[in-house]
Amino acid sequence: MNKQLNDLLEIAKKASNNAYAPYSLFKIGAALLTESGEIFTGCNIENASFSLTICAERVAIFKAISNNNLKFSALAIYVQSDKAFPPCGACRQVINEFSKDLNIIYGNNKQTIITNINKLLPDSFSL
Repeated sequence: MNKQLNDLLEIAKKASNNAYAPYSLFKIGAALLTESGEIFTGCNIENASFSLTICAERVAIFKAISNNNLKFSALAIYVQSDKAFPPCGACRQVINEFSKDLNIIYGNNKQTIITNINKLLPDSFSL
């Protein structure tokens, strides 16, 4: 893994400390690197009405977009768990909307996986 992706995963790890996850107990952080070099972080925010929960990945993406950044280079996702999790289906679709070939790294303290959105969402839906 190159230094830039490793550093991005460390930023995601720090962002996971801000997660609000009283129901799942999975604290997740994300760090999104834009093509301009800016980094936007996010954490998962749960709600007792589960459908209102938002994933760390979408928080970071929406923060970037709301700051007029629409071109992304890489996304790192860190979960405070014994298992590493890739983005959920909803996050994959949002990622695909803005970047058809985004590099994605996800992991925890035990493992790190490097992939891209094309592998995670083949034959994706788009208009």
